[in-house]
Amino acid sequence: MEELPPYAAVVLAGGRAARLGGQRKPQLDVGGRTMLAAVLTAVAGAAERVVVGPPQPVAPGVRLVREDPPGGGPVPALAAGLAAVGTGTVALLAGDLPFLTTDLVDGLRARLVRDGVLVVDEAGRDQYLLGVWRTDALRSAAASVPGPAPLRAVLGRLAVDRWSPPTPGAGPAPWTDCDTPDELARARAAAGSPPSAAAAPPAD
Repeated sequence: MEELPPYAAVVLAGGRAARLGGQRKPQLDVGGRTMLAAVLTAVAGAAERVVVGPPQPVAPGVRLVREDPPGGGPVPALAAGLAAVGTGTVALLAGDLPFLTTDLVDGLRARLVRDGVLVVDEAGRDQYLLGVWRTDALRSAAASVPGPAPLRAVLGRLAVDRWSPPTPGAGPAPWTDCDTPDELARARAAAGSPPSAAAAPPAD
């Protein structure tokens, strides 16, 4: 496989999950580690790892930054994360992907041809927080969207390719996220952790 260029990882890990009791979602435990720790482990080979959100445990060597204004939404969070990036390529990721793998991230990196490439799940939905991008293109697009806005308002301005990875034969897909109590319970069951698992210290 051709060697891929260096990349950074920006992980959006802010906000409280109303459907999960207002807890800090990335710090919830799945399989003995927090979901954020799982994401950071999947991008352990990144030249820079940046988490955007309120103060919270992160792995050693990870930079934690805050969006302006705090709680201002995904576009200010994206801008804050990109301000800390010095590589030409960046993975933009959610903080609640407990089954994310390095192979999936590398698959996206290998498919980066235009401004960006993102995962499309088995239901045909664009996973806006599971993609790899040209940093300059993403930074310019984010700067052109003032105020609160959904991420698609930024990413829709770019030349984006979409990738539908093969669905795993067994176990959860790497793009599985946890937005509801039922999704969290299923993820914990699949990972072999009890439904009431507490947050665990960050792992690298």
